[in-house]
Amino acid sequence: MSKKKAEKKNKAGKKKGAYEAVDIAPAIIQAARSMRTALSHMLSESGLYAGQDGVIMLLAEEDGMTPGHLADGLGVKAPTMTRTIGRMEAQGFLERRADDSDGRLAKVYLTDLGRESVEQIERSAAGCGALAAKGLSDKEIKTLIKLLRTVDENLQPADD
Repeated sequence: MSKKKAEKKNKAGKKKGAYEAVDIAPAIIQAARSMRTALSHMLSESGLYAGQDGVIMLLAEEDGMTPGHLADGLGVKAPTMTRTIGRMEAQGFLERRADDSDGRLAKVYLTDLGRESVEQIERSAAGCGALAAKGLSDKEIKTLIKLLRTVDENLQPADD
């Protein structure tokens, strides 16, 4: 092997700039953390904390969901959702009410403040997306989204 080729390999024996499947998880995790941090900063003006935007957006699509349905929709455990709902209720974004047909069942609804925050969440998400896509062409953005959707589909449990 020539000296130039040897210099182009890193300590793990890979060529500089070469990636393998093992590199996917750390790259996606770090990008997701950075995206979440940027979005949290953009949302902080509205009084929302990380993760609360998802609750509001789900309820904006279908108001009056049960805590369990919300937890499933966001991929979190029920106790986590219960704490989040309590905090958001104290902040004035949500309210819990008994179901009309089954008083034992609690459902979660957006308040006026919660409905007003939807627009701020959408603006923050758009701004965060624009920041993340800085320097990428439209074609690269389309490819990135397609690739991430494929990765997501690959990671979903197989239906038996």
